Amino acid sequence: MQRERLEQQIRFAVELDKLKSVGRRTWLVDRSRREDAAGHSWHLATMCMLLAEYAPGPLDLSRVLQMALVHDLVEIDAGDTYVYDIKAGADKPDRERQAADRLFRLLPADQAQQWRSLWEEFEACQTPEARFVAALDRLQPILNNYHSGGAAWQEHHIRIDQVLDRNRPFAQEVPALWELIQRLLQDALRRGMLAPPGP
Repeated sequence: MQRERLEQQIRFAVELDKLKSVGRRTWLVDRSRREDAAGHSWHLATMCMLLAEYAPGPLDLSRVLQMALVHDLVEIDAGDTYVYDIKAGADKPDRERQAADRLFRLLPADQAQQWRSLWEEFEACQTPEARFVAALDRLQPILNNYHSGGAAWQEHHIRIDQVLDRNRPFAQEVPALWELIQRLLQDALRRGMLAPPGP
């Protein structure tokens, strides 16, 4: 029984390697290449450790880190969906749910339930931990875009109002982050990294 459990866990660990091949639209700060989903998840988890003091209340940091690392695993099957691509986002919930069904079923039953629960908690965004991870999940690409000179924003002709609308619901959960985001976006607009608001 123990051997079978370990074999399942190792198969899952090998499956996780596929996340390193899932590309995102965001560029690295040095613009040498686009970010991958595994790198994004690592960056998000480290930012959660770094910025936990700005959460509006106490957090279970262990749960925050677990959620940060698990939240995008479904992209192994579902791929990354660009947040400003409305058409591609239409079937995202179904694609990701099917991916979760397949991926988490690879784990031993107790871990399958635990990992699926973490992913569902992030998706529901009801707990303080999930809302904090969601806020930082939106801050991370803003930082990359801002510090790469607006690489992905300019490539896709993104307007400041699109970025504000995307981030407002979660970043307002963490006032210090919302203040920072607004300041960065106004500067990005002034410097031509973002397009002005639409009609």
